[in-house]
Amino acid sequence: MSAPFLVVEDLNVSFPTEDGVVQAVSGSSFSVQQGRTLAIVGESGSGKSVTAQAIMGLLNRRSTSISGRVVLDGTDLFALKEDQVRSLRGSTMAMIFQDPLSSLHPFYRIGDQLVEAVQVHGRVSRADARKRAIDALGHVGIPAPDRRVDDYPHQLSGGMRQRVMIAMALINSPSLLIADEPTTALDVTVQAQITELITTLQRESGTTLLMITHDLGVVADMADEVCVMYGGRIVEYGTVDDIYYRPEHPYTHGLLASVPRLASARVERLDPIPGNPPSLINLPTGCVFHPRCVRRSEVAGNLCLTEEPTLVASTPGHLVRCHLPIGARTPGGDAA
Repeated sequence: MSAPFLVVEDLNVSFPTEDGVVQAVSGSSFSVQQGRTLAIVGESGSGKSVTAQAIMGLLNRRSTSISGRVVLDGTDLFALKEDQVRSLRGSTMAMIFQDPLSSLHPFYRIGDQLVEAVQVHGRVSRADARKRAIDALGHVGIPAPDRRVDDYPHQLSGGMRQRVMIAMALINSPSLLIADEPTTALDVTVQAQITELITTLQRESGTTLLMITHDLGVVADMADEVCVMYGGRIVEYGTVDDIYYRPEHPYTHGLLASVPRLASARVERLDPIPGNPPSLINLPTGCVFHPRCVRRSEVAGNLCLTEEPTLVASTPGHLVRCHLPIGARTPGGDAA
């Protein structure tokens, strides 16, 4: 197998605040092969978006403590100067944000913003850049792109604005695309259209995709591998089949049990995870999930409360951060 296109090694991100230090990401490591899709899932505050922002170089290095390595196609992004990282954004790597209305400038026509995205990364005439903008809008399914190119963001629906953001992200053919909750503010029908569009465009261009989401339905349709985060840490990592059919961490079980299923009887109730996500300023000792874990009593010696588990392989490629014995991680299973 070839070297991974994106490698994140021991990523740590923290922010000083008046209330204390926010440990947003702690010791995260993962990799993605070129052309494949990795989904990062978890509740709000789990560290998903901060991980994406760290990769893109969007965090202020003067007010943020960042350590570890992010290697993109052999280049260590953390070793580059800010202007060098800025030159890669929009060309080699691009990001689709979850709120297109706040991401698009309200005072400029969408065509002008797309033209700027083209010209900032190459010596292209305005006429040629405008043609590329119109072609990009048509490619993402916006009707009458030669007319819509002169619209302002407020003149478009939420789904159309998200398509504009996808066009802007892909207009320079980046090798890495990060989609941060790209369907959050959209209705279900438009969500399906947007996820199908991203998948289709990725397959056409061979782009490596990092999908940040809390929607497990989106993950099942799009991802090759899945990274489950909680409390700023990776708690489980594996293929889609590993996560959906052979989940081992109690948090992953809880996420899956919280999802309604069409095949279930209508009288069946969802089984939500008890409690709330932890404060990243005052994280629990031991396993960060132990205050909400219904299985912590199965671990001898109060290890869950006193010792943080390490991320280890239960099977090749399937990593789990849990004190439960490998054979007992499936509910009802017996310890090996």
